[in-house]
Amino acid sequence: MKLKKLAKVLLVTTLAVGLLTGCSSGGSDDKTIKVGASPTPHAEILEAAKPILEEKGYTLKISTYDDYVLPNDALNDGSLDANYFQHIPYLEETVKEKGYDLTYSAKVHIEPMGIYSNSLKSLDDIKDGAKVAVPNDSTNEARALQLLAKNGLIEVKEGELVTAKDITSNPKNLKFVEVDAAQVPSTLDDVQIAVINTNYALNVGLNPTKDALAIESSDSPYVNIVAIRSEDKDSEKIKALTEALNSDEVKKFIEEKYNGSIVPAF
Repeated sequence: MKLKKLAKVLLVTTLAVGLLTGCSSGGSDDKTIKVGASPTPHAEILEAAKPILEEKGYTLKISTYDDYVLPNDALNDGSLDANYFQHIPYLEETVKEKGYDLTYSAKVHIEPMGIYSNSLKSLDDIKDGAKVAVPNDSTNEARALQLLAKNGLIEVKEGELVTAKDITSNPKNLKFVEVDAAQVPSTLDDVQIAVINTNYALNVGLNPTKDALAIESSDSPYVNIVAIRSEDKDSEKIKALTEALNSDEVKKFIEEKYNGSIVPAF
């Protein structure tokens, strides 16, 4: 009898602990939103959205990343609820390449990609055979080449994901140096011009509207978005995150802090 009573006590205790643990964990997770982001400007913009989410009862946890690969891997494996660092073409290319079931919930801002130089004051001064640094991932390299083409330095084939192999005219015999997007700013002393994503330009103190020799127009299709797992598109916390990042408060923050170098897309 004593053994049976002891077994019953242990069973009840185990069930009670399990229920308490389950309730505590679930409630906490439902009110915590884990988002991966580039340090600048994405994490800064998320910080501006924090008070709005807190008013709704949510805690926003921001993890920063310095590359363009890990945030989507972490989102796919469930380590993150969302990420905010990329534009639509990059997300689409990642989904196509890796088979991730990801989509996006909000368009937030546009970062005009720019052409920079430590040695030139005008694109007209580019010498024959000059080295040009561009990002080495497919979407941003294509974007960089299209910007160079728009400014008359090269001509490329029609299409979205063009590479250096798709250059049809290169009158100045430019030599292309393909490096990781985050490392492009570090090449400025070794090349005549570099095509840099705005978030990485800002990281090294470059302002697109003041320091770039040329930038993309404000109607760029490369809108930065909040990426999510497709299965979570109707979840309450994703809806709350979307509303916060598309709020009047965040729009005002972007306009005042970045002074035109980053443009709200909502």
